[in-house]
Amino acid sequence: MNLQNPVYAALTGRHANVAEVRGNARRYPSAVAPFLALPDEPTEQDWADAVALLGPGTTGALMRPGLPIPDVLKVDLAIPLVQFVAPASLPAPDPETVVLGVDDVPEMLSLVALTDPGPFRSRTIELGTYLGIRRNGELIAMAGTRFALPDHTEISAVCTHPDYQGQGLATRLIRAVAAQITATGRTPFLHTGGANTNAIRLYKSLGFTLSNEMKVTVVQAV
Repeated sequence: MNLQNPVYAALTGRHANVAEVRGNARRYPSAVAPFLALPDEPTEQDWADAVALLGPGTTGALMRPGLPIPDVLKVDLAIPLVQFVAPASLPAPDPETVVLGVDDVPEMLSLVALTDPGPFRSRTIELGTYLGIRRNGELIAMAGTRFALPDHTEISAVCTHPDYQGQGLATRLIRAVAAQITATGRTPFLHTGGANTNAIRLYKSLGFTLSNEMKVTVVQAV
């Protein structure tokens, strides 16, 4: 069930040290990621704990297959998502990639603002290792690891500056990040929007297989 509830698996496992907790409800600090998580079959008390954990006026994003949302939470947004697992043939280290650090975060945030690969915030870099490609000193592409599960690690924030798209940089970074993941004995996986046909086409061309149809549901305490 880990892949069907990846945020909860991460926040009760390898990311437990950053989790904000109330009862069985978990969330990342807002500067790290927007995600909220509950057990596979949440109880009424679990939902109440989620409301208390969020607090008035604060939103959280649930990443799950279809999950009925009780009236104690208001649904602000629901986005279809698909999840893919990587093939064994994917990993390939890339000599041009560099490891990005805290000092690179302003550039990373600027690149994310240009390309919108999904949530990446000022402290997201704490969740894993991010690789980048630079040209003439400018960060033009990046990807990294986010949700860390017992047997899988997520590839996330795959993005390329608009001026450099179409050169295969995303593919190279996905393969390079996958090489780092498989070196730890885990399998890479990733998510993308259900309507993101270009990304889905790329992942399928690389041999990724569909593992789950998910939904990101942004909720707010009533």
